[in-house]
Amino acid sequence: MASGIRIRTSTKDDLTTVQAILKHPMDTGNSRDPETDNMIPAFFIEAVTIYHGDKVIMTCDWSRAVSKNPYLSLSFTGAKKGDTIRISWQDSSGNTESKEAVIQ
Repeated sequence: MASGIRIRTSTKDDLTTVQAILKHPMDTGNSRDPETDNMIPAFFIEAVTIYHGDKVIMTCDWSRAVSKNPYLSLSFTGAKKGDTIRISWQDSSGNTESKEAVIQ
């Protein structure tokens, strides 16, 4: 199955920038299904972790207030081209996803 995480990296001097889109519906639990009029249960990414190699460089605790298919961007120092970056998330239903990319 193809990953729902898209990662783009760039490095200039000693600054590495990581941009990612995490495909997820991010339902708030406050809307109704138009066909059944039943409430759509909350279903959102709760935790995101970013790794440079094996080192955690950022963690995020998210809530239902984050938009559908969230965009994430960060910059950090100490990386070089060819290193790996990994983004992992877990949602409110216990689903997880992870994707690794080589820093360009």
